[in-house]
Amino acid sequence: MKPYSKIQYISQGLTLDDQYNNIRMALDKGVNWIQLRWKEGNLVNIEHLGWLIKELCKEYQAKLIINDHIHIADLLNADGVHLGLQDDAIAHARILLGKDKIIGATANTLQDIQLHIQNECDYIGLGPYRYTENKKNLSPILGLSGYLSILAKLTQEANCPPIYAIGGIQQEDIEELFNIGVYGIAASNFIHQLKYTDIQEFNVQYG
Repeated sequence: MKPYSKIQYISQGLTLDDQYNNIRMALDKGVNWIQLRWKEGNLVNIEHLGWLIKELCKEYQAKLIINDHIHIADLLNADGVHLGLQDDAIAHARILLGKDKIIGATANTLQDIQLHIQNECDYIGLGPYRYTENKKNLSPILGLSGYLSILAKLTQEANCPPIYAIGGIQQEDIEELFNIGVYGIAASNFIHQLKYTDIQEFNVQYG
């Protein structure tokens, strides 16, 4: 298993400035893995933002993952790409980006995860844990019982990649999620609410 960070910031913000400022805020707090996700941006603006964020991540020695847009990840030579349930296939991303790049994928069911394992993705964002306003067309909410059921069955799967909890994660959920077997947390609002010392304590406890 690659030594991925246990916490990933999924960027949010309607405008380029919002996105940039929110990502810098997360980096300032000590997050070292950024997923650039800007659903409202057009391709030209996403690419422009991507170059800006790449420089920020270089400054902060953080990893940069591009949500959905494989060709932009390739153009930026980003660390990888995260693909949603309806996005391009993992196999296509692997051909374009190469074997050394990180390819993550979203899952909502055990079957999704099993397919991602077959396609050799590097990590999986499983969710949503609870309702979140950050994503349109939200998949069925899993809750704690859904996570428990899926994670229990994954013990029988060989070569299962790290599982990140996503979707409405709150601070009071963290300990319970790690206790039931998730590898890490991918979040937006949750990270906005944390202080630098909170991130450091998180990394000490779970890193």
